[in-house]
Amino acid sequence: MTVVIDKHNVLVGTFFAFLFLYILRQNIWKREKIRKRTTLKIQNDSSVSVLRHENGGGFSSADDVIVVGAGVAGAALAYTLGKDGRRVHVIERDLKEPDRIVGELLQPGGYLKLIELGLEDCVEEIDAQRVLGYALFKDGKNTRLSYPLGKFHADVSGRSFHNGRFIQRMREKAATLPNVRLEQGTVTSLLEEDGTVKGVQYKTKDGQELKAYAPLTIVCDGCFSNLRRSLCNPKVDVPSCFVGLILENCQLPFENHGHVILADPSPILFYPISSTEVRCLVDVPGQKVPSIANGEMANYLKNMVAPQIPSELRYAFISAIDKGNIRTMPNRSMPAEPHPTPGALLMGDAFNMRHPLTGGGMTVALSDIVVLRDLLKPLCDLNDAASLTKYLESFYTLRKPVASTINTLAGALYKVFSASSDDARKEMREACFDYLSLGGNFSAGPVALLSGLNPRPLSLVLHFFAVAVYGVGRLVLPFPSPKRMWIGARLISSASGIIFPIIKAEGVRQMFFPATIPAVYRAPPVD
Repeated sequence: MTVVIDKHNVLVGTFFAFLFLYILRQNIWKREKIRKRTTLKIQNDSSVSVLRHENGGGFSSADDVIVVGAGVAGAALAYTLGKDGRRVHVIERDLKEPDRIVGELLQPGGYLKLIELGLEDCVEEIDAQRVLGYALFKDGKNTRLSYPLGKFHADVSGRSFHNGRFIQRMREKAATLPNVRLEQGTVTSLLEEDGTVKGVQYKTKDGQELKAYAPLTIVCDGCFSNLRRSLCNPKVDVPSCFVGLILENCQLPFENHGHVILADPSPILFYPISSTEVRCLVDVPGQKVPSIANGEMANYLKNMVAPQIPSELRYAFISAIDKGNIRTMPNRSMPAEPHPTPGALLMGDAFNMRHPLTGGGMTVALSDIVVLRDLLKPLCDLNDAASLTKYLESFYTLRKPVASTINTLAGALYKVFSASSDDARKEMREACFDYLSLGGNFSAGPVALLSGLNPRPLSLVLHFFAVAVYGVGRLVLPFPSPKRMWIGARLISSASGIIFPIIKAEGVRQMFFPATIPAVYRAPPVD
């Protein structure tokens, strides 16, 4: 049989055979490449797993941010950054519920920031109480100062609560995010390399020394921070101490209001922290307080403080003293003087403190977190530490409207509300009480500043000197005398001596002329 071969078919067949062999070879090559990649990935994953095992979970190359401390600032920050997709490793000294006598009153401005961060549900289910304003008491007189909440949603107000319950709620919410990891441990130092912070060294609750690394480390370890020295210039002042008590089953004269008694030598605070408990904070000037152990404190509270307290609260106050659960806490103030450091940032009380008389600390912390969140949002990569640090210098100016207003007001009000033997200071204290008692804008303006609803430093200065001028007017009208005019001049001088040093510490340019600071206009670094 003769086989006829068509040359055209041979050529076509040969072409398709070569094409098939080429495709087959390409597929084999691709599979080999994928196999090698997979092998390499498994090896790398194994290496990371080994490192994680060796460090007890302390090292993870996947972390974007390390947060030191899980108090109000740390827990809120962890949730906020985690919600934005950052991988956050939180290291907290003690994850049990804290038991503190401060950080219990959140101003309406702080509550608005809580809403902005999506954390408003953290004041639910902890028996938090709504706070609608303040009541001032002085020499048998009183006046009520309501927050100017008319233009806000009905839910907006201040909140008071047990500090520990609030913090636990925020920790729990942060822990619900899969990219947020909370770990108990004590951070002992920052890990630096060529001036850049690369992470932290910490000790676990089992005593194991570990290291953790991330492009950005944010230190929020509170007022007793042991890490702030390398990141700022800490000038901590302790003007007084709070003595804390809890009054049970008593009714405040003005429901849902904080109460401030202008006592001698310094103010006394009352505010609800649950439906059955009222917190009392007695301010004691100086850094030393009477001894609790030998009964000096109980005698001081009963003999010096109790007679100045409104009669409605006196019995509950003495009962609380007799129960013996008396706590003390130093009141610290510290202006923010950061050293911009590549790879690290300070937040919360580790960074900036003010006298707690006005309850503004949490409002400042939450406001700072909103500012930082908005700055970090456009950034996908945090690894360029130098560029990130330069960009984040704007944070220190952008935070000023809220922070400087609350800081300055807290320091100034504490000095005005404290008793003094100086005639000018006495007149200033009396003028402040009477000015706020006028109502209308005379009270709404200062209370809006106090509550964080109107963070305008210039408005603060205007109201402060309006009080001073009002005091002078009371002295010289209708019939001035040389003595009264002299006291009036000293009153203005005293007012200046109170507020100007605080403004200087806050930064005049940043407070009043932020638009002149180039850092405000810096664009995010290009990834």
